[in-house]
Amino acid sequence: MNKKEVFKKELGYIKSSHFRENAEILLELLPDYFFVIPASSTGKYHPSFSLGDGGLVRHVKAAMKIAYDILANNSIGYVFTSDEKDMILIALMLHDGVKEGIPQGKYTVFDHPIVVADLIREHRDKTTLTDSELSFITEMIESHMGEWNTNPYSKVVLPKPKNKYQKFVHMCDFLSSRKYLDIKFENNDIVY
Repeated sequence: MNKKEVFKKELGYIKSSHFRENAEILLELLPDYFFVIPASSTGKYHPSFSLGDGGLVRHVKAAMKIAYDILANNSIGYVFTSDEKDMILIALMLHDGVKEGIPQGKYTVFDHPIVVADLIREHRDKTTLTDSELSFITEMIESHMGEWNTNPYSKVVLPKPKNKYQKFVHMCDFLSSRKYLDIKFENNDIVY
């Protein structure tokens, strides 16, 4: 499977070659199951476009497209630097990368934001990211669940978004999970 090809369009949203190259490296770390599972096993928390085979990829692509369009809007996006925008897009691309854990389980793993952030940290030597860039990206990933940071079946308490970057990533993930969205996809690419 060519993981970079699946996200070819979205990798093109990332302006800096430094960040795009690192996004490609990090994308290769994601387990193959990420590319075929639905965003929700029950369909309870996601719109129809993110269900079925490849649904998680479509959910992530929707979150990235929402971010890309908002960040490109000069009335809103001006508060972020170009590098910050690139790192936000990387965080969104990877945020659900190990949603069913390592190794893959049957259902969503509650602490998947921490698991994927730890996976990225474990492989930091494969990247050219600075320590501050790596922390910036992984902290956005770890807090992407927002207010849904506890689970009665887990002792883990996920961090809540604290700054504008973490809140932005959470917002884009949240919006892409709204059942009232009707984003059209063809071959797992958004149709305009």
